[in-house]
Amino acid sequence: MQGNLFSSVARCLDCARVAEKLALTDAIARDFAAGKLDLDAAGAAAPDPIGVPGRPSRPRLVAPRRLPQRGLGTAGGRAALIHAVAHIEFNAINLAWDAVYRFRDLPPDYYRDWIGVAVDEARHFRLLVERLRQLGHAYGDFDAHDGLWDMAVKTAASCLQRMALVPRVLEARGLDVTPGMIARLRSAGDGDSVRILELILREEVAHVAAGSRWFAWCCGREQLEPQATFCELLRLHAYGAIKGPLNGDARLAAGFTSAELAHLMSLAA
Repeated sequence: MQGNLFSSVARCLDCARVAEKLALTDAIARDFAAGKLDLDAAGAAAPDPIGVPGRPSRPRLVAPRRLPQRGLGTAGGRAALIHAVAHIEFNAINLAWDAVYRFRDLPPDYYRDWIGVAVDEARHFRLLVERLRQLGHAYGDFDAHDGLWDMAVKTAASCLQRMALVPRVLEARGLDVTPGMIARLRSAGDGDSVRILELILREEVAHVAAGSRWFAWCCGREQLEPQATFCELLRLHAYGAIKGPLNGDARLAAGFTSAELAHLMSLAA
């Protein structure tokens, strides 16, 4: 062993330079796979109270209602959509690392899963930034919002709540809306962007499935019934976050039960 996973991840979370955060993500994953990072919580500082992770000064963060609606008939409109997805993926890198950093004394497979998610999200971000470059823009050129991180703050004290409400509610929303984005981009003749979003959609199923798997594990540890617990957490914290149409096939593949899906559909109706 040459280092501690939690200490390494803390540096990545704090890093505000995009290229360095991406490089640290890849390096941590390589070191963990090579057995160079231990999981000794006593060997690292206790998790800091959750705050804003390191991020560049741009994009400017605004309320969602202040983001303009843009058509996809122009390269600028398509770039704005790709930028919005890139910002979600950048947030998702930090979300995956915070899930590693904040919650200690979990099975090694938990950390392996969320390190893998962080690596995937970094790769998605790189693909989207390159597509932005091809469209004449860069990450930071458009305003963005930070709704995903708001839920991370609300769930910082509970791994069970984090797994329920970030992967299975907010990130699962991507399973629902991405097919529509793909259809709109295909109609606009943007096959390059379509191929990137199709890849992201396939891989996000596995990310949401990790949330489902570890939510069920946390429920078992606390002797709670998963479906009833999930429905109660939705009622308390995310009632308005469920909107239709839902991608039922993708959600079932991501670990939702038929009963959960029926309940979600009733909320989205």
